[in-house]
Amino acid sequence: MPAQTLLDALSDLEPADADLFLKEVVTGSVGSLLKSWPMTAMKGQLPPRRDGREFWRIWLLMAGRGFGKTRAGAEWVRGLAEQTRGMRIALVGATTADVRGVMVEGDSGILAVSGGNFRPLWEPSLGRLTWPNGAQAFVYSAEAPERLRGPQHHVAWCDETAKWSNALATWDNLQLGLRLARDAKTLITTTPRQCALLRTLVARADVVVTKGRTADNVFLPQDFVAAVTALYAGTRLGRQELDGELIEDVAGALWTRAMLDGCRAASAPPLKRVVIGVDPPISVGGDACGIIVVGLGEDGRGYVLADASVSGCSPEGWAQAVALAAAKWNADRVIAEANQGGEMVGSVLRAANIALPVKLVHASRGKAARKRGSWAASGTRTTDAPAAGAPADGASRRTQRSASKTTRSTGPTSRAGDESGCPSFPATSP
Repeated sequence: MPAQTLLDALSDLEPADADLFLKEVVTGSVGSLLKSWPMTAMKGQLPPRRDGREFWRIWLLMAGRGFGKTRAGAEWVRGLAEQTRGMRIALVGATTADVRGVMVEGDSGILAVSGGNFRPLWEPSLGRLTWPNGAQAFVYSAEAPERLRGPQHHVAWCDETAKWSNALATWDNLQLGLRLARDAKTLITTTPRQCALLRTLVARADVVVTKGRTADNVFLPQDFVAAVTALYAGTRLGRQELDGELIEDVAGALWTRAMLDGCRAASAPPLKRVVIGVDPPISVGGDACGIIVVGLGEDGRGYVLADASVSGCSPEGWAQAVALAAAKWNADRVIAEANQGGEMVGSVLRAANIALPVKLVHASRGKAARKRGSWAASGTRTTDAPAAGAPADGASRRTQRSASKTTRSTGPTSRAGDESGCPSFPATSP
C-alpha cells in the first residue's frame, strides 16, 4: 500500500468504495483487507465518482506505460460482474490475441484479479468469461468490427484503442450495441497516440478523461522508472509513452494527421500500374531506407498501398527489401532517389536481382517546394493541403499512356508495414 496511514486511505475513499471495503473487513482477514483493490489502487485507477456514483458514460483512462491501466480495467470489470447478475460485458482490443493475452490472461488481467469461489470460467475457444451469477464477458477485436454488429451489452472495456486498425468502425458498432442498460458505460484504457478516434473522444464534453504518468505507479521498480526517465524524459517518445501526453503534429509538418486521415480509403480500386519509391539511407546500417508502394488506379488517382521501409540494414539488406516489395506487389518499376549515392544506388538495386526497370531521380528542390509544385501540376489544389482522393502528379497523363495495360487489383485490403513492422494503415490516396 502507498505510504499513508489506514485512516488517510479510508478518508480518501468514495462512499461506494468504503462500503465495499467494510464488507471485506467483516468477511475477510486483515491481510486480504489491506490488499483489497480500493485500498491499494492509486487515485487515477478508481472510476471517477460524483455524489457517490459513477456519473460518466465514457471514461478515458489515458496514461503512460506501466501506470496500471490494465489492472484498473480488469478490476472495474470484475467488480461489475460480481455485483450484477446476468451482466453482459464487451472486451475489445486491437487483436483477439491482445484481448486474451492482456485483458483476460495477463498478469493484471481479469483472471489474475479474480479469486476465491467467484472466479469466472474462461472458455478460450468461445472467447467467453462466465461468472457464477451468470454475468458474462465476450472477446472482440478491432480486426473484425462486424462481429460487434448484433450482440448487445451493458458495458464495455476497450484496451489500447490508439492502435486499433479499424478504430471508427469498431467503436461505432460497439456503441450501437450498448443498449441493455439505461446507464451503459464504456471504459477505455490506452497509451496515447495520434489517431482520429482518440482526438474525437478527447474533444467530447461527455467523456471523462483521467491522465497518468509511468512514474505515478509507486509499485513499479524504481530502477526501471529511473532508467526509462533518463533515456526518454523530455523527448516526444517520452512525453507520449511515459507522461501519457497526446502529442499534436510537429510544428511546420508538411503533412498533418488530419490531412492524412482525410485521404484514407478502405482499399484501392483495380490498378493500372504499380511503382516502388526508394529513398536510400546515407550511412551503412544507420538511417531508415524509405520504401513506398504506390499504385495508379483506374479512376486516375494515386494510392499509397504499403510502407515497406526498413531500418538498420546494409545496402544489400535494404535492396533486398525493395526486391521483396516489388515481387509482392507485382510492380512495374523501381524509382530511387540518387542524390546521395549516385549510380551506386542503381548498382545496389540491380545486384538484388530486381527483374524490372530501375529509374534514378535527383531531387533539385526542397520537400516543401516539391509538395506545392506536385499538387499544382496535378490540377487539383494549389494550397498545401491536398483534397481527399486527389489525383497524383501527372495521373491523367499516365492514365492515357496506361489505358491498354492489363487491369490488376490489390484485393479487398491493402495494409502498410507488412514487411517492416511499421504501423499499419489502410490504403490511402495522396
